This record gives sequence, C-alpha cells and structure tokens, in this order.
Amino acid sequence: MMPTAAPKDLIVLAADGSMKLALEEVLRRYHSLGIREISYEIIQHLNHDPGVLQSGYLLLQAQSRNYLHALAVCDRHGCGREDLPREQLEAMIEDSLSKHWVDRAAAVVIDPELENWLWTDSPHVAKEIGWPDGMAALREWLLNEGFLAQGRSKPNAPKAALEKALRLTAKRRSSALYQTLASKVSLRQCIDPAFLKLSETLRGWFPAVGA
Repeated sequence: MMPTAAPKDLIVLAADGSMKLALEEVLRRYHSLGIREISYEIIQHLNHDPGVLQSGYLLLQAQSRNYLHALAVCDRHGCGREDLPREQLEAMIEDSLSKHWVDRAAAVVIDPELENWLWTDSPHVAKEIGWPDGMAALREWLLNEGFLAQGRSKPNAPKAALEKALRLTAKRRSSALYQTLASKVSLRQCIDPAFLKLSETLRGWFPAVGA
C-alpha cells in the first residue's frame, strides 16, 4: 500500500488571474505577514467573484483531506450581492465551507475590490503605474479627479482610479502589474479590513517559528 501523502498547509480559491498572482506574491512574503513558510496552492474560479460567492465551496470541499486549511477570496464589487456588507458575504461563504472544513476555512471579501490592496502610500505604486512625479503628485491627481477624499488614504473607486491613471501613462492593466505591486508594496502598512483579516487568519493558522 502506498503511504498517504501529508496534506499541504493551504489551498486558496481566488476570483481571477490577477487576484491569484497577487495572492501568490503575498504568500511568498511570509516574513512580512508574520507567519512561517507554508506550502500552498492557489486556484481560480472560472465564474470569478459570483462563482466564489455562490459555489466556491464546491470546488474546495473535495480538498478538505489534502490541505490543512482553505481560503476563499473574492471582491464585493461584481459578486452579485453588493447589497450586503463584506462581513455578511464572508459569513455566507464560511457557512458553506464549514460543512466540509468545520473551522479550518475562512473567506475574505475585499470591499470594494482587489485594487484597494494595491493603493498604498508607497513609491512603488507611482513607479509601476508610470506616474512621472512620484506618489505625492499621484495623490494630488486622485484628489483633483474626485477619486480620493480629503483625509482618506485609498480611492473610493480603486479599480476605476487605477484604470484611468494607466490610460494617462499609456500602460496596460495586466495581471503582471498586480503581481509586481504585490511583491513590492508594504504589507504591514496595508490597513484594508479584508487584508487585515487575511493576515490575522494566516497568523492564527501558521504562526511564525518562535512566536
């Protein structure tokens, strides 16, 4: 009889390719997350955000013996239930996951969308977007365009803001851009509630050695 392979640490269901690449970069930066190095796999749902919300648990349920933990990640914007707050959407997904994973799975719903994680006060953001005069000038442009309110750190429509900025710099919005930004921006400075939940969940499951 062949020995049973030991389960990997984590499987993640992402809503699309850009999210998958960004999460891969985030998980590679385990020191910044405050966790130990983990083994993981990230898959994506063909039906994107609505798929993760409505049927993502079906993709993950067959993996409950192959992984110690599971995460389902999607955007609130575009999921089809924007009338509900992110916490309620997360609870809906987690309730479905619990049937096979019990307390070993969690959901992260980004409000409004993944781009909210990328808009940090980092010089890398302006550089990768191609903004010539740096982050201060980019923030001023966001204010003037109505994307950013006084006293706020992130645009109110992060995806639209990114798309318009890229049009002005003649750069293409690609999955590689998300991957590059996720590999460079400060994870510890990200104050997005969904990202904080992701970080806290991972630290609970995979504490750093000696923590």
